[in-house]
Amino acid sequence: MNLSFSFLSKLTLVSFPANELKKKNKIHDYSQQVWGSDYVFERLNEGIIGYMTGVGKGIKPRDRIILQQGCESYQYQVEEIDYYSEPSDMWIALLKQVLVE
Repeated sequence: MNLSFSFLSKLTLVSFPANELKKKNKIHDYSQQVWGSDYVFERLNEGIIGYMTGVGKGIKPRDRIILQQGCESYQYQVEEIDYYSEPSDMWIALLKQVLVE
């Protein structure tokens, strides 16, 4: 009887990380937005990182944002994000460029 209880408790611990893996980070496409009016991106370290101010709800750390510069698209991961109190959907985020395969 102790064996089955031990097995069930370990099974619960093993299944917990699998549930965490099911959570997907979202991709937010800002490539069709206009720099300077819809968002502002301040490049740092040759564009590898930068600060972006934009509008949109539901953006969280580890989500990705697609930006376009000229005819090139770049994908950035949200490292940190803070929402303004007014308007509540405006935010500033620290982004880090990621390579897309």
